[in-house]
Amino acid sequence: MEHLHAFFILVLHFLHLIFDLDGTLVDTKADLAAATNHMLQSLDLPTLTSSQVERYIGDGARVLVERALRSSQQALVDQGLAIFLEYYSDHLLDHSRLYAGIENILKEVRSYGITLSILTNKPEAPSRSILSGLGVESYFTAIIGGDTLSVRKPDPQGVIHLQQLTGIPLAQTLLVGDSRIDVETGRAAEVMTCGVTWGFGTQGLLTTPPEFVVDSVEELRRVILGTDKG
Repeated sequence: MEHLHAFFILVLHFLHLIFDLDGTLVDTKADLAAATNHMLQSLDLPTLTSSQVERYIGDGARVLVERALRSSQQALVDQGLAIFLEYYSDHLLDHSRLYAGIENILKEVRSYGITLSILTNKPEAPSRSILSGLGVESYFTAIIGGDTLSVRKPDPQGVIHLQQLTGIPLAQTLLVGDSRIDVETGRAAEVMTCGVTWGFGTQGLLTTPPEFVVDSVEELRRVILGTDKG
């Protein structure tokens, strides 16, 4: 009976979960840092620490390259981006892994009939390669990357497009991410948001707070199943 009770609460809450990728489902920082430093070395520029690169993640590959090159090297952005993407496409699964417990929660919520989608500012092709390589692409009904549409987060059109694809009302949608950008996207689309603190943008969750903040996958599970009031 307890299991059935959880199911009925679920129906009344979230039927569509939209996940960010980097820092939310997958820890990609080591491979992103390696690609960034390969780009910098190729351009004979000083490399960055992993923590520095981590602060630049979230707005897509081009913005990551722009930030890594600093203001004095912006003329090299196009060249740097090409170098970055070529290297990253060959090395995006060297170190990237699902965060502990993520695959289990994806499997569980899918068993309840919840629809899962991805909305990330990472280009679509590497996003799909990562999800496929980690064995979880099949869990997601739709995957929207930073180059799938003409706009990207925090523009709300990604969420709107996913709503149109799934037919699930925005009122029954939860956007799960690790950064300010995800919260701003949710606000613009008028959907509820849940911030995870194990990712790259924890500071942004303090300045732009979501409806829910979770420190563990188990806490995320409780929010999704409607057993946690935040």
